[in-house]
Amino acid sequence: MLSCLLIEGEEKMDAPYSQKVMEHFQNPRNVGEIENPDGIGHVGNPVCGDIMELYIKVENNIIVDAKFKTFGCGAAIATSSMVTELVKGKTVDEALKISNRAVAEALGGLPRIKMHCSILAEQALRSAIDDYLKKSKKV
Repeated sequence: MLSCLLIEGEEKMDAPYSQKVMEHFQNPRNVGEIENPDGIGHVGNPVCGDIMELYIKVENNIIVDAKFKTFGCGAAIATSSMVTELVKGKTVDEALKISNRAVAEALGGLPRIKMHCSILAEQALRSAIDDYLKKSKKV
């Protein structure tokens, strides 16, 4: 385990970030936007200020690409990165089953005070899928 990053004004963590969280924070995967995405998810947390946008590309009901843009803390960036990794290659139905706990577990856990970031990642994914379903008239 690595020590957590302390940002000025941020509450002290109850546990340090895992090595996997630090890796996804320092080297996030799939950053950016997808040109002509099939679905876009927008979520935010007014309390902490984290904002996530998640873009998906779907072919034959399979999510073939996912990218994100996140304004937030290290955990918000790491969870955004991880959810894009988890969703690629999954069917839309399989992707809908990805929970915030699955995202947190894939990162080796999150401090309790940062679990809201994994909830945002799940919500961003669901929002992008909902957008895709509406656009493709599958709702």
